[in-house]
Amino acid sequence: MAIKLGSTPMWKKSSRSTGNGACVEVKSPALASVVVRDSKDPHGPVLSFSPEAWSDFVTGVEHGAFDLR
Repeated sequence: MAIKLGSTPMWKKSSRSTGNGACVEVKSPALASVVVRDSKDPHGPVLSFSPEAWSDFVTGVEHGAFDLR
């Protein structure tokens, strides 16, 4: 499933976030990049991905590719 990304200038937390502190926040300040940070450390480092790489990662998560349980 391809993820459609638009420019999102504000940080967004997942709608599946349970408030347990183990969250990431995502924003796409430009159509050419997606940045991710730890919600517990909003002034800490961010990771930057191309929209294609982020879409591939999200698709992998949805299909259980990274399920470590």
